[in-house]
Amino acid sequence: MQLARWGRFDEALSGVALALMVLVPILEIVLRASTGIGVENASVLVQHLGLIMTMFGAVAAERYGHLTSLGSSLGQLGNERTQTLVKSLVQGVSSLLAGLLALASWRFVVTEIAAPQPLAYGIPIWWVQASMPLGFLLLGFRLGSRCSSQAFLRWPLALVLPLAGWALGAHFDGTPFALAPGVVVLVAMLIAGAPVFAVLGGLSLLLFAGDALPLASVALSHYQITVNASLPALPLYTLAGLLLARSGAAQRLSVLFVTVFGGGVRGSVIAAAVLCSTFTAFTGGSGVTILALGGLLLPLLIKAGYSEQRGIGLVTSASALGVLLAPSVPLILYAVIARVPITDMFLAGLVPAVLMVLCLLLLGGFLRRDKHAPPATPPDFHGALAAAWAAKWELATPFVALGSLLSGLATPMESAALTAAYALFTQALVHRELGPKTLGRTFSDCAQIIGGVMLILGMALALTNFMIDAGIPDRAVEWVQSFIPNRYVFLIGLCVFLFFAAALMEIYAAIVVLVPLLLPLAKAYGIDPIHFGIIFLAAMEVGFLCPPAGMNIYFASAMFKKPIATIARSVLPAMVAIFAGTLLIALVPPLATGLPNLLR
Repeated sequence: MQLARWGRFDEALSGVALALMVLVPILEIVLRASTGIGVENASVLVQHLGLIMTMFGAVAAERYGHLTSLGSSLGQLGNERTQTLVKSLVQGVSSLLAGLLALASWRFVVTEIAAPQPLAYGIPIWWVQASMPLGFLLLGFRLGSRCSSQAFLRWPLALVLPLAGWALGAHFDGTPFALAPGVVVLVAMLIAGAPVFAVLGGLSLLLFAGDALPLASVALSHYQITVNASLPALPLYTLAGLLLARSGAAQRLSVLFVTVFGGGVRGSVIAAAVLCSTFTAFTGGSGVTILALGGLLLPLLIKAGYSEQRGIGLVTSASALGVLLAPSVPLILYAVIARVPITDMFLAGLVPAVLMVLCLLLLGGFLRRDKHAPPATPPDFHGALAAAWAAKWELATPFVALGSLLSGLATPMESAALTAAYALFTQALVHRELGPKTLGRTFSDCAQIIGGVMLILGMALALTNFMIDAGIPDRAVEWVQSFIPNRYVFLIGLCVFLFFAAALMEIYAAIVVLVPLLLPLAKAYGIDPIHFGIIFLAAMEVGFLCPPAGMNIYFASAMFKKPIATIARSVLPAMVAIFAGTLLIALVPPLATGLPNLLR
């Protein structure tokens, strides 16, 4: 049996955990209403199911090459032999680090075994926590197996490297290491294509070891964010979006939007921008929107008289604008990290989201009509009614998601589970467009996406916790205020900084690493945390369009079969428009805070 096919149980286990994350809250709602007694410790149970989904989803993500990295720029230097050597070294060191993280996780689990706490129905929590060392060991085995193309070396390397990392950690735990050489190695690994979680985890381990702190501190941070009370909303909303993306929902919604806004260039462009941004809010990833809608919208835009390059630029850039619309995953994650109500963030993002779409269309020049474009056709009222009826189930999705939450009938986790269950029911049973095989693949893909993201978040939180304990945010506040006494100058500088940070950091890692550092600074200038969050997320939208972290251009390149340079040129006007919109949101706080304040 090939090593690549070994251990497929991780896909099944992560998919089952995700399915239970949908089922348990639904049972809780039904039983609570009918009997007054719900599922025992339901919310904590779902949170820990999320830990299982994260660890084994990440293992499956590694198998399919879905673990986030910055690419392999360094790995492409030199001849083929050099490239192979660099790749082997990167995978080998990553495998060692995974072994270290497995040891750190085991040390954390051991402390829990010493004083066991019940999860639900007599199950000890440490049984679920044990998925952390097991998951990191499996990741280490898989990464180690990629160190050689020789079949006879794969199994030995897969076993030896992570176990060597475990042994090194056990021997040197509590021993400080030289920071500079370790940082240089980790940065080189990052550039050469190492998984981001391994680099962040390695850096966290290095910093904690440098202060003679226990390695289990890193595992504790990963555990804390993975089982956060609001975090189950991330995979559940992502699952709902993927179910919509893999059915005919995109087709039905595109027909509706085109009939509502009319034909011709102007109507087609507005329809494409609104549809892409709305779809991204639900799918949780703008790349998914490009793949789901790109093949539908680009021919539509070209038929309306739009040039191919501008059409590609519009679809690619508009797909980045859903970050501010509920129930966007980054919006939820910011609320978790900044400890502000999720409902307030949902409300705060509405007006800025509309503003960003307007900036894209007007300042980005996408509404400009070519001389030889065919004449516009007016909106079709009767056609819109027919299209709305065809898309009635999809149109009701936001009301399920937001209505259950804002009405107080469901917690954020229960609202997300209702949305996922609704998407499953309508697309698989009502429309009958998702068969068992597609459903299984969708659950697995969702677990892989969130598993990879959560690994990054866990390691990033460990790094952030170290910096907070070291007093770095407080020193940053003092330093910045000594140079920038003016609030508005600070806001402009913040937008510029975030513009560049978005291009260099994956959005989820940026939220976990930068928000705890920058939020105290913003508060020192009297900036509301909700306002700061909207500024932060608006600026991060440009990160989807700018290499090396700009995943939209890579998805668009694959979808439209165009060189990355061509895609990058097509989104330049959009980057300028997004930056202008971010500045406007920063300088006019009521755009973000007005609606939450009004409805409190």
